[in-house]
Amino acid sequence: MSLTTFFVNGYLFGIEVATVQEVIRYQPMTRVPLAPPALSGLINLRGQIIAAVDLRRRLGFPDRAAGELPMDVVVRTGDGMVSLLVDRIGDVVEVSEEAFEEPPDTLVGIARELIRGAYKLDDALLLSLDVQGAVELRPVGGGSGTPAPASM
Repeated sequence: MSLTTFFVNGYLFGIEVATVQEVIRYQPMTRVPLAPPALSGLINLRGQIIAAVDLRRRLGFPDRAAGELPMDVVVRTGDGMVSLLVDRIGDVVEVSEEAFEEPPDTLVGIARELIRGAYKLDDALLLSLDVQGAVELRPVGGGSGTPAPASM
C-alpha cells in the first residue's frame, strides 16, 4: 500500500495516496466566526471553497511558532474536499500490512481516536491517520449530537 507522509509536531503521519487530491503551499484563508478551534478557515482552491483543518490543533498539539506557515494536504472525503494543515510534507512510501501494528495502549484522548495504528519503517515510526475522523470536528470523546464535518 502507498502512503503519502507528512510531519506534524515532529511526528510522521501517513494517509493512503488514493485519498490525496493534491499537496500545495500555504494558502491564505478566511476565518469562520464561532468555528471549532481546529477549523483554521476556508481557502479558495481554483474557485472551490475548502475547509482547512489544522492537524496540530485537531490532535491536541501546541500551535506552530509565529511565522511558521503550514502546508496544505488536500484530501477527498465522503463530504467533499478538505485541506489538512501540516508542518511539512514527507515522501510517498510503500508499506506492507505485515509491518502494521495496532495503536499502543499509551495513546490517550483524541489521538487514540484518530490514529489507526503504526508502521515500523527502517528509520521511523509512521502513524496511520484516520482522515475521515480528522475532518469530523466534534467534541472530544464523541459528545452528543451530530458530527460537524469540516467540509462546509
